[in-house]
Order: sequence, then C-alpha cells, then structure tokens
Amino acid sequence: MWNVSGNTRLQLSPPVHKPNQMSWHPQYRSSKFRHVYGKPASKENCYDSVPITRSVHDNHFCAVNPHFIAVVTECAGGGAFLVIPLHQTGKLDPHYPKVCGHRGNVLDIKWNPFNDFEIASCSEDATIKIWNIPKQLLTRNLTTYRKELVGHSRRVGLVEWHPTAANILFSAGYDYKVMVWNLDTKESVIANPVRTITCHQDVILSMSFNTNGSLLATTCKDRKIRVVEPRRGIVLQEASYKGHRANKVLFLGSLKKLLSTGTSRWNNRQMALWDQDNLSVPLTEEDLDGSSGVLFPFYDPDTSILYIVGKGDGNIRYYEVSTEKPYLSYLTEYRSYNPQKGIIMPKRGLDVSSCEIYRFYKLITTKSLIEPVSMIVPRRSESYQEDIYPPTAAAQPSLTAREWLSGMNGEPIMMSLRPGSELLDAQPLPPERLLSKSVVQASPRPLEPVAQLATEDGQTPCSRPEEKAPKWATEQKLEKSWLTNGFDVFECPPPKTENELLQMFYRQQEEIRRLRELLMQREVQTKQLELEIKNLRMGLGHF
Repeated sequence: MWNVSGNTRLQLSPPVHKPNQMSWHPQYRSSKFRHVYGKPASKENCYDSVPITRSVHDNHFCAVNPHFIAVVTECAGGGAFLVIPLHQTGKLDPHYPKVCGHRGNVLDIKWNPFNDFEIASCSEDATIKIWNIPKQLLTRNLTTYRKELVGHSRRVGLVEWHPTAANILFSAGYDYKVMVWNLDTKESVIANPVRTITCHQDVILSMSFNTNGSLLATTCKDRKIRVVEPRRGIVLQEASYKGHRANKVLFLGSLKKLLSTGTSRWNNRQMALWDQDNLSVPLTEEDLDGSSGVLFPFYDPDTSILYIVGKGDGNIRYYEVSTEKPYLSYLTEYRSYNPQKGIIMPKRGLDVSSCEIYRFYKLITTKSLIEPVSMIVPRRSESYQEDIYPPTAAAQPSLTAREWLSGMNGEPIMMSLRPGSELLDAQPLPPERLLSKSVVQASPRPLEPVAQLATEDGQTPCSRPEEKAPKWATEQKLEKSWLTNGFDVFECPPPKTENELLQMFYRQQEEIRRLRELLMQREVQTKQLELEIKNLRMGLGHF
C-alpha cells in the first residue's frame, strides 16, 4: 500500500483473531447439507385467522406432533389453547373450540413424546394440567383435564417431558423450583412431586435434557448455566463466565456439549458452545447481530444440524456441528420479512418423499398466521434417501417411571423414517445380543409376560431348546416368539390403551400395503422368468 508521497510502502499486519471466537463467515466445507433451503408453505397450507397470544414471555407458545398443532390463544377470564388437526389448514373458524380450564394465562404447552393425544400445559395459576385430546374433531370447549399437578407457589413458566421415561414430567416455576412429577398414579390431583430441585437463585429460563435424560441443563435469570443430576437434585457443573449472559441452553445430542444463546458484554446476540464436563470457559463463542430478540436454538441429533431462530425477526441460521474445531460450520440462512413470535417443529411426520429434514411452524402474530417452513435437501431422485434420514427417536419409551426413578437409564428406542418400516430393534437378534443392542440400550424387564403371550398364541416360547424339532421349525418358532404381528415383544409390548392400539393398527395397515406392493413385484418377476424359460425351450427345440 502506498502513502501520499508514493515512495514508501506500508506493511499491513494480518488481522488477529481471538482463539475462542469464531469469524462470522467460516470457511465453507463439503457437506451434503450445504444446500439446504427453507421452503415456506403456500397460503392454502397455512393456518390463518388464528388468535395467537400476545404474551411477552420468551416461550414457543405452540407445540406440534404428527396429528395436531396446539397454540396458546387469547382468552378472557382464564387461559386457553387451541388444538387444530394438522391437515385442517386454511382459515380458522372464529368460534373454534378451545381447551380451557386454567384460571390464568397459559405460559407453556408440550405434547407427550410417547402419546400423540396427550398434552401438558402450565399457567399463571401455579398449576400444571394434563389433557387427553379426543381423536375426533372438537365440537365444544374441552374443560375436563385428566390430571392436575399442584405444588408450585407461584406461576409455572416451563414444562418438559422426560425423553426416554414414560409419565415423567418436569416443571419450572417462578418460585425458583424445578419439580419432577410421576404421572403413573391413579390420583387425578397430584400435590407432591417426587423430587424438588432448589439450586436456582432466580427464575428458570430454559431446560434441556441429554439424550437419555440422565442430565438436566438449565439457564437462570442470574445468567448462569447449570448441569443438574435430576433424580438427586445435585448441581454437577455451573458456569460463572462473565462474558456470556445465557438465556437458552440446549444439549447437543450425544456429543457431550452444550450450546447456549444469550448476549455478550456489549449486548450483542451471541451463542456459545460448552463442554458439559467443564463450564469454566466456552469452547467457542460467536456474536450474531445487535438485535434484541431472544435466540431459540434447535438441534437435530440425527443430522447434526443446529438451527438458530430469532424472536422478532424472520431469519433462521443453520450450522453443522462436529466434534472437532471449529465445532460449528456455517451452512446458510433462511430469510423472511415476517417477524416470528414462537417457533417449533416435530421430527416425526416429515415428508421424506420431498427430502424434508425439518419443519418449523412460525407464529406470525401480526397476521394471525401460522406458517409451516420446510427444510429441504435438494435431490433429483424421488426415492427414499437413506443418507439424510438416519435412525431417529421413536414414540415409545425405553423405561417406565418407576425404573427411571430407581436410577436406571435407557437410550431412546430408534426407528427409521422409511415408509412402512418398523422399530429398528423389532428384528430377530441373536440371543447374546438381545440384551445388549447397539442402537437401543433396553432396560431389564421380566420375561414372564413374553412366555405367557407366546403360550396364549399357541406358540412355544423361545427359551425351551430341549424340545426336539427340525432346524427350520426352531428358527420359525424363534422368529414368532420374538415377533408378534411384526413387533418385538421385548421392546414393543401389546397395546394397553386405545391410542396404542390405534397406532399399531395404522402401522400394520402400512405394512400390509408394503407387502402387497412387494408381492406384486414378485409376481411380475415370476412372469418374466416364466417367459424367459419358455423362450429358452423354444430355442432349444429348433436345434
């Protein structure tokens, strides 16, 4: 570079980067998710005229599963939320029935991950309610709840279901307490939680579980991140780093890392990555922008993609997470002019035929609109893409409430998103691998019910090798004893509720359809082989 006189060259030193800070545009690297793009739904596939709540709390205010979308709404004289069937898009009837029963505004709602027809809600009236949603369309307001949890002394701001244990619910209130509830009881009103965690000094802002639910991470209004052992209520790690004021925290699957979003010392929106075993200093941190809205992090452990969603703006940033530096690799960004209030997505129920890897639901309060946004991986082939749909968590618990409370941990039961496929562990396995599976860490359970089921079906249990039989008959008995109607009885017991029976019926119908298609393909192949044999015989006849 030349100065004014033109006879002296000034040397510029290269820019110095802080070792613990990422640049805004990291170097691009090869990735099959490099070209992921957001595709908003058309107008007729949105949910219009929805009276979305105007609450200023930093929650999602909606919850989605493969059957319903639930959204907190404005309601006079108490709190309420709407439950809309997922396929019922378009303009909503202004007199559409509500789920109402709280005496104060509803602050958070969460679907049961193992029951698509059960939802939990918490409110300013200091209670948590559990609701059973009917399978048919609501014709009038639903006011009858299944259970009521009464234990907090002030309003309840957050609820979270345990990721692997059935009937375990966590709640966080403005009394600075996190309560653990066991819903596997006959009482309709539960006044005593099984555990109360009292380590927080201010209002809890967010909660997140690790993969098997053995650890709970929280952020508090004192801007500290805590990793808690939830069954004992003991704080294992606590971050006191002054350069990052955390607002939301998230476990990054099985990577043993935490991601938090918040603000820096200069009030810039910021995200930070932490080692869950050492919260003294973040592994890396990055300033995003100077906006004031809260950043909501979402992580897909199946594809290792992190989504950062800003409240009050229309942007969604994507990052690919790795175990090595720089840990977070920037992919791209979805931009929209419509400010979003809350956003949520389901993992199950994706459209795999269009290579959809995630689906967001944007609450646009200014337009009373809920807009689905699909994250698409561009592929030319219309067949199932195995590489972008790894196994994901199924809607089946791996532990009972009693097992988890006794100290057991279980990994999530996995399933494939391929149409017509069953649970990954619903396959006949060798006996030595039956209790030590690589995909699912099954909890030890008594095997007497299995033998009883096999006896009732007229089949011999697989644990009787002393009976002499041909090898093919023994293999068939083994397969039938492990699989009942295509399901592994060790991990998929017979349905106990109407909802479980309905879900099994739908899966069996899909399996029948798949088998019919396979049979038709076999028939075509058989006819082709017969034609080839006929041609060969005719050719041999000429000689």
